[in-house]
Amino acid sequence: MGLFDELMGNASEVDLDDVREECQKLLAPDETIEQAYSLLRDKLLFTNLRLILVNKQGVTGKKVEFHSIPYNKITHFFIETAGNFEIESELKFWIAGMGQDPIKLTFGKDQDVYKVQSVLTQHISE
Repeated sequence: MGLFDELMGNASEVDLDDVREECQKLLAPDETIEQAYSLLRDKLLFTNLRLILVNKQGVTGKKVEFHSIPYNKITHFFIETAGNFEIESELKFWIAGMGQDPIKLTFGKDQDVYKVQSVLTQHISE
């Protein structure tokens, strides 16, 4: 995870073993984390069953908000790759029943946003 990406607010891929240990109590018995990204203190977890957004709040980060989004509630998404002079890629996705505004995530140029969309495509089409 690059310090520059974190300072710029970009998501960076994190080690799955670290995330599994930290987030084990969030998972259902047959649920596994397939990909995980970090954005400063927050996390984005792609499991085989759902998408989990982990939002640490406050100065200490002890208060944590967990958003569980079943893949079948994601109505559509898009990715925008980084250009030659841009330092970030974007992922936006819309959730049924959550209004018009998408959830927007930013990834550093060195992150493979195609990998992220591949996981979404796989689970949304199931």
